[in-house]
Amino acid sequence: MHSKYEAPKLNLPPSLIASVDGGFTEYTVTNRMPNIARRVIEENDFSSEINQSLENLASGLSSENLLPLVDDTGADFAAWQNYLQSYQAQRWVDIPWFVAETYFYRLILNITNYFRPGEFQHLDPFKLQKSQGLEKSLDSIIALCKQANTWLQEDSQQTGLIGMLYFSLWGNRVDLSLWSAMEDDNRSNFNIESQQAHILADDSTKVVDLLLNKVENSEKQVDLVADNAGFELVCDLCLLDFLLTSGLVNRVKLHLKPHPTFVSDATIKDVHHTVEFFSNVENSEVKSLRCRLQDYIASGKLILSEDYFWTSPLPFWEIPESLKSELSNANLLIVKGDANYRRLLGDKHWDFSTNFTDIVCYLPVPTLALRTLKSEVAAGIPLSVINKVANSDADWLTNGSWGVIQLAVSS
Repeated sequence: MHSKYEAPKLNLPPSLIASVDGGFTEYTVTNRMPNIARRVIEENDFSSEINQSLENLASGLSSENLLPLVDDTGADFAAWQNYLQSYQAQRWVDIPWFVAETYFYRLILNITNYFRPGEFQHLDPFKLQKSQGLEKSLDSIIALCKQANTWLQEDSQQTGLIGMLYFSLWGNRVDLSLWSAMEDDNRSNFNIESQQAHILADDSTKVVDLLLNKVENSEKQVDLVADNAGFELVCDLCLLDFLLTSGLVNRVKLHLKPHPTFVSDATIKDVHHTVEFFSNVENSEVKSLRCRLQDYIASGKLILSEDYFWTSPLPFWEIPESLKSELSNANLLIVKGDANYRRLLGDKHWDFSTNFTDIVCYLPVPTLALRTLKSEVAAGIPLSVINKVANSDADWLTNGSWGVIQLAVSS
C-alpha cells in the first residue's frame, strides 16, 4: 500500500494516451516500443520461446490488449497486479501512456525470466546498449573530469555548481557539444553562456543561493533521483562529487532503479560498473574522480539507494510513506530526466505555462528538475518563450534539444 502526499492544488488535467493524443505519444507505443522489444531479441541469447514471447509483445502493441503479468518472484509482482486492475481488457494504446511504458519494461523482465532462478536471472536485457554507451563516451568523460577538477582546484563554488548543473542537464549528449569547440585543446573551455540558449527555464542561480546559504552547525544533504546510465550517470556522479568535495553539502543520496527499465535507466549495479570502468581508464583526472567516489561510498557520504516506486506507474504524489520520509531529510531534491519529470507532473496535459511550483507543491523539500524535453509534457515555461521556440523548432517538445532547470520551493 502507498500513502499519498497532498496532490497538486490545481485541478488535474487528463493523462496522455496514445489513441487520444496521436503524435509522438502514439508513435512511441506503436513504433518505438516494438523496436525496443525486437532489439532485446537481437542483443541477447534468449531461448526461442522467450524470443517468440517478445515478438508477440512487439507485434501487439499497436492494436491488442495488455498481456498479463504471469507469476514471478519479483518483489513488486503483487503491486503490479494492483496497478493493472483498472486496465484489464484494454489496449496498450488506450491506457495512460506512462502506465503503458512502465508496464512494457516490467513485462520484458517477466518474459525474459529476470526474476526467476536460472540462467537468465538478473540478466539485464539492455546491458549491451549500456556498455556501449559508456565506452563510446570515453573522450567526453575525460573532458568532463578535467573540467570538474579545474573548478574544484580553483575553489569556484558558484561557477562550478552552475556548470555541473548544466552538465547534469545535458548528460544524455555525448557528442561533446557541451564544449565550445571540438578540438582536444579546447574541450575544457566550457562556456556557460552558450548553454543558456537552449534552456527554456533556468533557476540555476536560485539553486546556488540555496546551497551557498550557510546554516551554522547544520549539515546539508542533497538527494538525486537518477535517470540514465552511461555518460549521463557520469555527469550526475560528477555533480554529486563536486557538491561533496567543494564542501557545499555533507552527504548525498543517489536514488536508483531496483531493476533495468526504460532501456538505459541506472541501477546500483550500473553505478558500481561505472566506477569500475573508471579503473581501466589511463587518465589522472578520471582516476581522481574514481578514488573520491570510492571513498565517499565507503564512508557513507554517498549513499546508493533503490526503491520499487521508481519503476512503478504511479505519479510522484503517490509516493510511499517510507520513501517520503527518506526524501524529507534532504535540503534539496534533484529529479533527473524526462521520465522522472513526467512522473512529477503525473504525465498529464498541463498548460505549458502553468506555474511549476503550483503543480509540484506536494513535495516537502525544495525540488529541482533537470530535464531535456523528450515528451509532450511541460510546465513553467513563459508564453513568450513557448511562442519563440515553437516558431523556430516544430519538434521542440520531443527532440531533446531543449531543457529546463526548474526549482520548486513550496511556501
